[in-house]
Amino acid sequence: MPRKTSIIRRAAKVSVVAAAAATMTAAAIPAATASSGGTTKTVLDAAHPWRHGLVPTVEGAKNKALGLPGVGLLNFNLSYGGGTNGVGVTTGAPKVYLVFWGSQWGTAGSNAKGDTTLTNDPAGAAPVVQEFFKGLGTNSEGWSKVMTQYCEGVSSGSSTCPATAPHVGYPTGGALAGVWYDNGAAAPSQATQTQLGQEAVNAAAHFGNTTAASNRNAEYAILSPTGTHPDGFNTTTSNWCAWHDWTGDVSVNSPYGGIAFANDPYQLDMGSSCGQNFVNSGAAGNTDGFTIVFGHEYSETITDQFPAGGWTDIQGQENADKCAWISSGTGASQNITLSTGSFAVQSTWGNDKSQCEISHA
Repeated sequence: MPRKTSIIRRAAKVSVVAAAAATMTAAAIPAATASSGGTTKTVLDAAHPWRHGLVPTVEGAKNKALGLPGVGLLNFNLSYGGGTNGVGVTTGAPKVYLVFWGSQWGTAGSNAKGDTTLTNDPAGAAPVVQEFFKGLGTNSEGWSKVMTQYCEGVSSGSSTCPATAPHVGYPTGGALAGVWYDNGAAAPSQATQTQLGQEAVNAAAHFGNTTAASNRNAEYAILSPTGTHPDGFNTTTSNWCAWHDWTGDVSVNSPYGGIAFANDPYQLDMGSSCGQNFVNSGAAGNTDGFTIVFGHEYSETITDQFPAGGWTDIQGQENADKCAWISSGTGASQNITLSTGSFAVQSTWGNDKSQCEISHA
């Protein structure tokens, strides 16, 4: 059984219910437990402690903002968790490895941009996600700069970072480090957290990242094919879209050091509940959920690489949890322009302004 570090199913501030959410009091905050960093954090899903940075469905976020059980105050700044196994944040340029897991993705090809394409990809999400991660850190984009205000090497409980501390790296020239279509077998119909973690280890081996140093700034995004239900995604009891964690939390022994990974299911399978057309209308919005949700998990991985040793608030929320599914006003999800195109993203929390930020100088 994985250790119980802190997670939360976020109390996202959705614009249509912001007024109700703003009236929450500390009495609404659930019972707390000790985190890996020695601080006290809230656990809302004790049955599934590996689901860090859990992206709720749009409906789930609205329900929580309306004051259903499990919602606390929204405006706490983040503080440092003290690190896990000496790791707090991604301090070098972030490297994202995309793993299209399972033969159900169909036949692989490539497009004019050199992106992997897959025949069983109804949304055409595979090349979009590749271009999104290729484009991060280009055009001096400010979305990634919001995350660079966070650091490690400070005392547990700190909410600010001195200039001398190792900060989250900026993905200059793109964050995409590799793409693997693992089609040697079908992906499980309902992969467990341990199977997802093992696939991340398999990916590290595939890419030749066989030392702790080579995985220090890496995230392995495990993209499951349409029609599958990794960790219960898109089942009758599911009210979430994705999560992230690391191998040490899911009973996986990695010979290559700790490995950060994300469970990134096929978002279009849940339609508007996981972001379809959240920013863009028509066919252009079919991939909104992929870049919003996968960007959410990426931003949380680099600020809380081995949860929850990085940056979380008193409720256990990570930087993107606090800003999920905002549709208007400050911090609203919107398109950002990268050298590779325009992509829908959500805002993330900035301690410097104590609010959700879509960009940073």
